[in-house]
Amino acid sequence: MGVMDSSRYAAYPAVEIAERTWPDKRIDAAPVWCSIDLRDGNQALPVPMSVEEKIEMFRLLVDIGFREIEVGFPSASAVEYRFVRKLIEEDMIPDGVTIQVLTQAREHLIRRTFESLEGVRNAVVHLYNSTSTVQRDVVFGKSRGEIRDIAVQGTKLVRELRDASGNRGIRFQYSPESFTGTELDYALDVCHAVMDAWGASATEKIIINLPSTVEMSTPNIFADRIEWFCRTIRQRDAVIISVHTHNDRGTAVASAELAVMAGADRVEGALFGNGERSGNLDIVTMALNLHTQGVDPGLDLSGLSRISEVYSNCTRMTVHSRHPYAGELVYTAFSGSHQDAINKGMKAYETSRNALWNVPYLPIDPKDVGCSYTAIVRINSQSGKGGIAYVLESAFGYQIPKWMQPDFGAVVQALVDENGRELLPREIHDSFHREYVRAQVGPFVLRRCHISWEDEEPPAGDQESTLITATLVREGRELPFSAKGNGPVDAFVKGLGTQTGLRFSVDEYAEHAIGHTADSEAVAYVRIETPEGRKSIGAGIDSNISLASIKAVLSAVNRL
Repeated sequence: MGVMDSSRYAAYPAVEIAERTWPDKRIDAAPVWCSIDLRDGNQALPVPMSVEEKIEMFRLLVDIGFREIEVGFPSASAVEYRFVRKLIEEDMIPDGVTIQVLTQAREHLIRRTFESLEGVRNAVVHLYNSTSTVQRDVVFGKSRGEIRDIAVQGTKLVRELRDASGNRGIRFQYSPESFTGTELDYALDVCHAVMDAWGASATEKIIINLPSTVEMSTPNIFADRIEWFCRTIRQRDAVIISVHTHNDRGTAVASAELAVMAGADRVEGALFGNGERSGNLDIVTMALNLHTQGVDPGLDLSGLSRISEVYSNCTRMTVHSRHPYAGELVYTAFSGSHQDAINKGMKAYETSRNALWNVPYLPIDPKDVGCSYTAIVRINSQSGKGGIAYVLESAFGYQIPKWMQPDFGAVVQALVDENGRELLPREIHDSFHREYVRAQVGPFVLRRCHISWEDEEPPAGDQESTLITATLVREGRELPFSAKGNGPVDAFVKGLGTQTGLRFSVDEYAEHAIGHTADSEAVAYVRIETPEGRKSIGAGIDSNISLASIKAVLSAVNRL
């Protein structure tokens, strides 16, 4: 292993801000969302989207509920330009949706951008130039004043072309690119100059977008910068403060959330955080974070699997299996203790009068984003009896009782060990049938069984008024018997004992219907015990609950 020399890096400077207020704030309303999937997200792809893929992604974003969508950099490439023109000329932009286009602060690029917008109803022209210390010194070799002049001249040209078009549906956004690498006082100076050049007012608002083009600090310091900026900028009512966070330190969501607490009005981001290097802010995560706090995110993420599918098809990127909210495994528990807690939590929630979601290990109801409950618990070598019971109930409707769960848990664990992998729900179901239900077929087999009562209505109490007439088969020999008892199970146990000499009692019993229709089958579970203390469990299924119970007894006897 090599040696990492941390002395080559300097700590990011803190912000001198007195009595900061953002730590005591709560987000009680969603910010204005702007999707940058089609621009910032697209430029980070190894294979950028085609026009057709861009259209599919645009329609998805509209369906989700985005009302501001950055669609491209039309002056940068022919594909981007054609896409913007197609959206406008074929009237593909719904009422209430504003497209946003990016341009550098260079005259020929700004003019080309306006050409791409001809005929648009609503658009934001997003102008940017880099203001950071390292870019000024290393990339451009320009002074503070020269960099500020680039922003001002670009702004004046955008204003001139907007006014000449007569289109009041075109608005203006400015980004001091690499805001996180720019001195705060200088970033404010540039933005003030841009506001003056535009003529910003409460009726002619300007969007000031403050990007962490490279994430360079902890989220609290970024929040300090945003609060300082919101406090210090003049004509706050003339400005919409927007943030655009990247994920280089893995905290883009936290930075955006704290920035909103610090005063930001608007957030730019991409589905699943797609973007350069470590990505952009993940709007899906931030929006669903709000949802879990009782705040309407204003975006419809109820079809998250479809959103993931379209995203993957268009970008050729995959959604990680552990991705918050959207990953294949994020609602899945393998651990036995987690499975047991989820199982109990789900049952408690279903019977509770409290509408608030409160289930262990599940911060969100998977059904909110279009996921079923069947994949919440999956069975491998780490799983426990509670999780196994949950799978049987959620996938197949079998509510195996607690006294049966350790026995079946051992059966399933042996099967896991044998296969060396996770078991599918169908395999668990089949093992239940193989171990308990099919045990009815030997060594004793029920050939026929008739149940009758001395009265038309079966009486209550312990009276021996139920008559069983049955025939068993063992090794090809028929064993007929008749017996009375205080119910079908009691009568069957007595008759079986008389015919075979077997002595046992039923010490546990449970039953329920499988499904809710008139023709639903019933399942019965029994545990028997011999005088010597040997115990055995069986299960039986039949459309008649009395026959299901008798089959369960026979299963338990056969398993002895």
